[in-house]
Amino acid sequence: MGNYLLGLDAGNTVIKAVIFDRQGNEVAAASAEGHSRMPCPGHVERGLDELWTNARQVISSCIEQARIRPEEIIAIGCAGHGNGLYALDREGEPLLGIQSLDTRAAALVEEWQIQGIGDRTYPIGRQRPWPSQTPTLLAWLKRHRPEIFGRIGTVFLCKDFIVNRLTDARVSEVSDMTGCGLLDVANRRYSETLMDAYGLGDCLAMLPGLLESSDIAGHVTAAAAAQTGLAVGTPVVGGLFDVVASAIGSGVTRTGAASIIAGTWSINQVIIDAPQLAGPVFMSSTFDRERYMAIESSATSAANLEWLVRELFPDASPDGRSPFDHCAALAAAVEPGADDPLYHPFLYGAQQDGNARAGFYGVAGWHTRGHLVRAVLEGVAFGHRQHVETMRSAGATFDEAVLSGGGSRSLIWPQIFADVLGVPVSIARSRETGALGAAIAAGTGAGVFPSFEAGAASMVRMERNYIPDKRLEDHYARRYGLYRDIAEAMAPIWRRLVSAKADVAGAAV
Repeated sequence: MGNYLLGLDAGNTVIKAVIFDRQGNEVAAASAEGHSRMPCPGHVERGLDELWTNARQVISSCIEQARIRPEEIIAIGCAGHGNGLYALDREGEPLLGIQSLDTRAAALVEEWQIQGIGDRTYPIGRQRPWPSQTPTLLAWLKRHRPEIFGRIGTVFLCKDFIVNRLTDARVSEVSDMTGCGLLDVANRRYSETLMDAYGLGDCLAMLPGLLESSDIAGHVTAAAAAQTGLAVGTPVVGGLFDVVASAIGSGVTRTGAASIIAGTWSINQVIIDAPQLAGPVFMSSTFDRERYMAIESSATSAANLEWLVRELFPDASPDGRSPFDHCAALAAAVEPGADDPLYHPFLYGAQQDGNARAGFYGVAGWHTRGHLVRAVLEGVAFGHRQHVETMRSAGATFDEAVLSGGGSRSLIWPQIFADVLGVPVSIARSRETGALGAAIAAGTGAGVFPSFEAGAASMVRMERNYIPDKRLEDHYARRYGLYRDIAEAMAPIWRRLVSAKADVAGAAV
């Protein structure tokens, strides 16, 4: 048996390949950034050919950097962003890639809310319809793009497409399929009743074969080996919903443990023994072959800082620091005050309100760029807190959390998270927790580890710890209350903005 495991992590923008040894040390890493297309307002798509090209490049580069023989790679695991919709046509060729930032189906969700569709889907799939959800997007295509819908052969998720290109297998696995609302969660299988609720009762044949996360999905084909530098026959496991992979890769494996991910999405999750909680949460996913993950999430996290840097701080600071480090320094220089500006992190809508929009509130002439940066960092943390409070209300309790994702690398953000959430926050040593979790799944499927827990114990180490500043507890409680009140007051304004946009578009046609 070889000494290395390859983990792939395919996000909405960047795909990464990381080779780890059995102790979790990163031997080599490579990444490539893809491009999103926005052909219409609310539509966020990607080219699947580009996704596979980028995957090939990062795998090949990673092997070259590692200076190992490809035969030394024991197995491959892939994690990928959940939801959105990735489709092959009936011949198995790439057809369509819709990302989980897409909000085209917001009006359909509002229609379904009036009809009470969520009351039919939640008891089975532990999820109500929302705009970027896979079955919601499939239903939108069925209604609005029948010419594309009619060509669909297989519907699956981002990482499933890469597994397909590596192995030719048209499969998915339970963590991603529960995370996108397509499974009977308690029974871990497809449900005709659930599909009927979405108006997709005739679409069961489009769904791929279903595996557990560490099951072997297939083996690297000769064609894929020639394109990537991998060895023919290397086993590839089913893989993981990226949020679950990041939890495993940050050492969150015990029941009651919490994982907070500040990436493109705000991910807040707790491992539970059964899918049924005392109250509703946004979604549930499987964790291993027996347990589950309660998840509260929305596209409201570090993408906001990326937007701020891209639009307002595109260049490095005068002293040579990166734009992100420059922004962190500006925010750190601001002493928290009662009249600091507030920010809503709704660049891509809110969890159950696709009409929501981002905005600064309370900006005055004496506020600086540092105040605006700090407002963004706090606003994202407030969004995470809102999700955490929902999980706690449902009965998913925890008293500490591991923070991962791009936000965990900040010089100041982890402390803000600890202060806003009111719990100690730890940061894992590996920055590539999604790829590491995928590698642990690969090692589990290949027999290197008996379980995810054992794999995490061997491969994960903690690096930093942050304790909440009790002096700021009341300060953040007040500001969080204002954050919630402003969002409630703005909801009808956001709806009017979207309606006005639709009216203008209709008049133009």
